[in-house]
Amino acid sequence: MKLIFAPLFVLAGLPLFAAEDLSKPIEALRSVQKEGQGNEAAGKAWQEIVKADAANLPDVLKGMNGANPLAENWLRAAVGVIADEALKAKKLPVETLVAFLKDTQNSPGPRVVAFDLIQRADAKLAESLTPTLLNDVSSDLRRHPVAKLIEAGDAALEKKDKDQAITAFTKGLGGARDEDQIKELTKKLRDLDQKVDLPRHFGFLMSWKLIAPFSNADRGGFDTVYPPEKELKFDASYEGKTTAVKWVDFTSKDEYGKIDFNKPFGMEKSAVGYAAADFLSTEERPAEIRIGCKNGWKVWLNGELLFARDEYHRGAKLDQYKLPCQLKKGKNMILVKCCQNEQKEQWTVEWEFQLRVCDATGTAILAER
Repeated sequence: MKLIFAPLFVLAGLPLFAAEDLSKPIEALRSVQKEGQGNEAAGKAWQEIVKADAANLPDVLKGMNGANPLAENWLRAAVGVIADEALKAKKLPVETLVAFLKDTQNSPGPRVVAFDLIQRADAKLAESLTPTLLNDVSSDLRRHPVAKLIEAGDAALEKKDKDQAITAFTKGLGGARDEDQIKELTKKLRDLDQKVDLPRHFGFLMSWKLIAPFSNADRGGFDTVYPPEKELKFDASYEGKTTAVKWVDFTSKDEYGKIDFNKPFGMEKSAVGYAAADFLSTEERPAEIRIGCKNGWKVWLNGELLFARDEYHRGAKLDQYKLPCQLKKGKNMILVKCCQNEQKEQWTVEWEFQLRVCDATGTAILAER
């Protein structure tokens, strides 16, 4: 990961702040906003920061904690300039960068930058740190040890050591949070006759109660408050698009958790469907509900609307939307509204979503059974 970001412009001028104290220039960069607000002060502050000694790198990295994306970009660029000079002079403060990396109270972004700098300064040290990142709170940092375990498993296979390969691949899958690595490891394990439970690994909700179709004529169903938004009575029947509708049980057989309304209700268009699922949490805790959907949708947790997207057929992918939430201990009710529009093209027939519950790293939070 090369540090290639740079601010849009740099203003010439004399330093505004004392070199030994970067708190004010760092705050100036953190204050930069969209549409140019704070850019002039940020440009002068950036000049001051890049003149700082390499020993100040941890302070600049800390400035990235919680910064808005634009401010983070300015600070990342400053880190890059300081680090490049320090590497040339062989004065990069590696020990303090390691301490910064190990402090998980720092944000994932600057910790990834710190690891990149450690790699550039001391590849052997970075190699020794890599295994410790397998269960890191940053999914980006997990990629390094997972990749090493894939390499180790492949090397074991070349030596015909199937058991060692299985051990390496299994350990790698346990730490993997990115879809590409999970898919690669799943294939390798299944090729070795090992079972992989992807729904459990991801935390997909597979069993739901569904009701449909309600009308989405002229795409008005997205904002129409149908009965499931007012009450969840699973033995009730309501007036639907053309006839009475009632709740049905549906369990997905797709290992990526796709909940396909077309399967129980047929290939409907201009339709609205609802899906409801209980989630029993062992404790009160922060979580993320992650959804992938190419239809219009809304998601509620315990009656609170988390997010809504009135858009159709622009593609869907895993973890397309991440909705921070708070699970309560015990029963939590998740309600999804999924709207299908009137388009007839073959690529518009999907009326489905996938949803999982996890923490901020993408680690599955499994419901109590």
